[in-house]
Amino acid sequence: MNTDFNYSSVASLIQAAEKNNLPVSALVLSQQAQQIELDEKTVYEKMASNFQVMKECIEPGCDEHLKSTSGLTGGDAFKLRRYSESGKSLTGSFLSGALYRALAVSELNASMGRIVAAPTAGSCGILPAALITMQVEKGCSDHDCVMALFTASAIGMVIANNASLAGAQGGCQAECGSAAAMTELAGGTPHMVSQAVAIALKNILGLVCDPVAGLVEIPCIKRNASGVAGAFVAAEMALAGIDSAIPADEVIWSMKRIGDVMSPTLKETAEGGLAATPTGRKLHDQVFGPGNVSGGCSGCSGCHS
Repeated sequence: MNTDFNYSSVASLIQAAEKNNLPVSALVLSQQAQQIELDEKTVYEKMASNFQVMKECIEPGCDEHLKSTSGLTGGDAFKLRRYSESGKSLTGSFLSGALYRALAVSELNASMGRIVAAPTAGSCGILPAALITMQVEKGCSDHDCVMALFTASAIGMVIANNASLAGAQGGCQAECGSAAAMTELAGGTPHMVSQAVAIALKNILGLVCDPVAGLVEIPCIKRNASGVAGAFVAAEMALAGIDSAIPADEVIWSMKRIGDVMSPTLKETAEGGLAATPTGRKLHDQVFGPGNVSGGCSGCSGCHS
């Protein structure tokens, strides 16, 4: 097997997978094992432990009485799960199930529960919701879900190398792309994986990071639900044979430049967007007290001028 490739581009990653006639996940597992000088079984088991933590987030995250440390969020995953299981969901158990799982992981994070940053805490619900829903609804095995995480990690490394994974640097658009990895889990080819990545990222270009009170809660938690829905939209199109007119690497290039020109008030400073609305300011004061500019705000006092 030729594992002489790096994570400089999606194109090179896909090319290497196709050259070796392997799914992206198998290629990445083999290369990572070689690089850190461990056998593949050990590396796989480390990733399997991450997936186990992801699965363990769902039940506590759906607790009816769960509340974040700030008191601003909690309990929405319980409501959506109850609605999904009632049979009344507009989109059926597949999508509504993914939505409540994304909320569950994100709400657990806000209440200081144990999660896996994927790739960040702010986007921690998207990838678990995608994989666990595929397992519950489509019967995917633990092994296949764990392998899909290797694909996701590879895409995440390409994005990190060429753009950013941090909301403080690139806005919320930087945190939500790697969940498209379940395309491979659904039987997609390496080419389809790259198309799903391109489509998923295109649909969130320009998404700002504007956390109310500087906390990863409002609107971050609900954006996780939106993110997993977008990932499935991208996967469906890619699996149908639809290609992105703009290649994944050019979409990542564009994402970097959009983040560079984005106003600092829209990059995790809690000075703009929803954080600067009248309600956003009231919620800030509710958590930190009137006139207190702590909690993620850079301290310009603009919210209280």
